[in-house]
Amino acid sequence: MSDELLFFTEVSLAGLGSGALLSITALAFVLIYKATRVINLAVSEILMLGGYLFFAAAAGFGLPAWIAIPLAIIGGGIVGAIVERGVIRPMLGESAISVFMVTVGLGSVLVGLAELTWGTDPRTLPEFMSNTPIFLGDVYLSPKIAIAMAVAAVVVPLFLLLFRFWRGGVALRATATDQAAAYSCGINVPGVFSLAWIIGCATAAGAGILLGAIGGISPAMGVFGLSALVVVIVGGLDSVAGALIGGLVIGLVEALAGTYLGGEFKMVTTFGILIVALMIRPYGLFGTTEIERL
Repeated sequence: MSDELLFFTEVSLAGLGSGALLSITALAFVLIYKATRVINLAVSEILMLGGYLFFAAAAGFGLPAWIAIPLAIIGGGIVGAIVERGVIRPMLGESAISVFMVTVGLGSVLVGLAELTWGTDPRTLPEFMSNTPIFLGDVYLSPKIAIAMAVAAVVVPLFLLLFRFWRGGVALRATATDQAAAYSCGINVPGVFSLAWIIGCATAAGAGILLGAIGGISPAMGVFGLSALVVVIVGGLDSVAGALIGGLVIGLVEALAGTYLGGEFKMVTTFGILIVALMIRPYGLFGTTEIERL
């Protein structure tokens, strides 16, 4: 294999690994939107909070990773439950833009709380992943990136199966399709809303742990969520499969653009794809097309 091809392959694998993290983060957007029709922009800050909760458990209290990771994920879910019950549910019936702006404000509050609690300086998470190099032939793959890819390969199909066969997943799909019909069938719609927020925020917290293990944590790491938001818009706001495929595509494109065009072109390329996707298919590649009759 030539040096140019080897370099291209390594960059592409790193991009796919970043795309796997984007896919997991995008799932949090999809789960909440699919059940509640709320675009939760605070997912980015929940991701950041997951990294800090792991840091607090592992570095602050000295807990082993196998305890700190579940605690951080559960903590993210608890935050989601509190936000849904205390902030979002009273907003039911209000305009979509009002609820959206509430999530924007919530994100700012979470960043402020993180800065007050842990400071503004970036931090490194305690090591809990193997650093043994992985070689696929001559191609080097970072072990942390490989773990992120493996987690995405498990989590995304798991969610697809849960939506298809789990009773709670069926309730989520029914509520997303028609809330009034779900009520008439005896489904606890407010409970479904809470479930969606709990699972979505727990998923975002888990993604934050993986992202923090690779690049460290800081109050600004929620910017990663902007790329995840592009992923769900391109893939489809209500599509789990779209989150996976969109994440891998965006991650790969960002890596290639950053390497061959320069780091300043990463976000330009990402949002360029977003504009083109919205012009061609506003509901996303795999999103449900909604037809409104007046």
